Amino acid sequence: MRRGLLSEPPRSVLLVRLSARGDIVFASPLVRAFRRTFPDVKLTWIAESHTKDLIEGHPELDEIMVVDRNGWKRLWKERRFGKLFGEIKELIRSLRRPEFDLAIDLQGLLRSGIVTYLSGAPTRIGLGSKEKSHLLMTHVLSRRAGDRRKISSEYRYLADQLGLKLGDFRMEVPLTPEDRDWASKKAAELGLKEGFFVALPFTTTPQKHWREDRWAQVMDRVAQELGLPTVVLGGPDDRKAMERIRGMASSEPVSLVGETTLTQASAMVERASLVVGVDTGLSHMAIAFDRP
Repeated sequence: MRRGLLSEPPRSVLLVRLSARGDIVFASPLVRAFRRTFPDVKLTWIAESHTKDLIEGHPELDEIMVVDRNGWKRLWKERRFGKLFGEIKELIRSLRRPEFDLAIDLQGLLRSGIVTYLSGAPTRIGLGSKEKSHLLMTHVLSRRAGDRRKISSEYRYLADQLGLKLGDFRMEVPLTPEDRDWASKKAAELGLKEGFFVALPFTTTPQKHWREDRWAQVMDRVAQELGLPTVVLGGPDDRKAMERIRGMASSEPVSLVGETTLTQASAMVERASLVVGVDTGLSHMAIAFDRP
């Protein structure tokens, strides 16, 4: 029976979304949509080493594969070509082992297209394929065909074209009990049992940033008008910017910048009473956790 683009129910599916933490969260509803439609399908997701934490705990995934692109760059710089090519060869062998009959490039870049092609899947679907990666696909779907007013609409459109049962198509960030326990203890340690505001001022793309003095104003107003203390999250490279913001605020925001793992930060977002952030992965997780 034909199911959208699929002429036969797939037995083994590879989902390729290597990087961009927010987009991994956006694409996460596809996992349950596949499982809901094809209960016996084997589902594998391949991600890069620094983003795998966002999906590897998903209860409906059978396997996670990892591309260590940062490690490969290091080996290239160190001219350790034998080890580099050995690791690439092992990845290709791992990709071929499950005998995928369907591979979907959710990223649409050349590097993700190459991984999709190397899987050997006879059906390879690209979402918004660019950088000539469409040449490696058997089908290509537009990334702009969904309802652009809705977050993750492109992935919902893909699911619909595949004939998947959408359900609520809810984004998910799988967290371990250890992550949630850490966040609970940290909130208690900081005296945040009555609720707190999470500010997410930082991202790796400078044009997405907002003025630091405005962040200080928001933190002060949230403290004055809502009675919520501020917790700021970010990475190690954001510490200097955090100190500048702290110096302009009178409400003494709590900084966890550079002090958490990605999943620990996610667990703090899950507990927040209110989240304000720039276009960055943790902001998208707030949507997945249904935080205001």
